[in-house]
Amino acid sequence: MESESDVPQHIAASAPRDRFGRIARLLHWLMAVLIVTMVFLGAALVGTIGNYGLLLSLHKTIGIAILVLAVLRLVNRVRRSALPRSSLRGVERFVAGGSEALMYLLFLAQPLVGWALVSASGAPIELFGGIYLPAIAPADAHLYAELRTLHSWLAYALLAVFTAHMCAVLAHASILRDGLLRRML
Repeated sequence: MESESDVPQHIAASAPRDRFGRIARLLHWLMAVLIVTMVFLGAALVGTIGNYGLLLSLHKTIGIAILVLAVLRLVNRVRRSALPRSSLRGVERFVAGGSEALMYLLFLAQPLVGWALVSASGAPIELFGGIYLPAIAPADAHLYAELRTLHSWLAYALLAVFTAHMCAVLAHASILRDGLLRRML
């Protein structure tokens, strides 16, 4: 069996890709781990009586990391076109494209709204390790309350879309067995 390095460049360049590149896969799995971590951190923040400050610092730091990774993923996606969705048909292809766009939107919106709500609180925006970010919204109690509600709704939306994504992956891997999961592994 030939490896990628054994295939001449002119043939490799014209062959259709059936897997995401290493960078796309790395960014995907890093974000997946961070988003799952944020689900647990968010739950801990809501129900904690322990070290709230430490949890909040981790939450803000991971949120900014997700924002940076989302931007890198978008740049990578623009630079490298999407893989063909040959195993998907009609409505399924539309739903896959729409859910992907919604996830990217949430990956960007959720941490930006979180950053803005901390800004609106008037508190300094300190990340883990003593890194400070500039405020991106004016200090305002009413704005803070609105952004906090929006941040909660976006979290629920992200959790719902993430769960739907996982269910679709499981369906493709265990029921359809169409090799879709292999593209990201």
